[in-house]
Amino acid sequence: MISLLLLALAAPDHKPGATPTPVAKPTPGPLTKAALADYAKADGEMAAQWKLTNAFMKGKDALNKTRGGGFGYAAALLESQRAWIRYRDTACAVEGGVHAGDPRQGLIIAQCKTALTNARRLQLKGLTVVE
Repeated sequence: MISLLLLALAAPDHKPGATPTPVAKPTPGPLTKAALADYAKADGEMAAQWKLTNAFMKGKDALNKTRGGGFGYAAALLESQRAWIRYRDTACAVEGGVHAGDPRQGLIIAQCKTALTNARRLQLKGLTVVE
């Protein structure tokens, strides 16, 4: 009985039917919005290059007439892209995490993703160069 009384006294005041006050989410500032737009553009350009590079790799696979189908360029490219996306997201989360609590954290993450995405687009393009 005494323990129930102590629990009641220790509990914070709660008014039945009271709704919690919503906490407003901060909106990105103009620099972050611009960085997010840059990232969206870079991602679109990389996606377009991905389609070209993937088609090129499928063409290389089609040229291989050996038993078992050869290396499997398109499958390897797909696996590398999936691994790269995990890398990009994790690396940028770490870079942004260094700035946790800083209002610029979203800006830092967007800039990181843009830089890595632009580099990946060039890497994918380089895979289609025929010597």
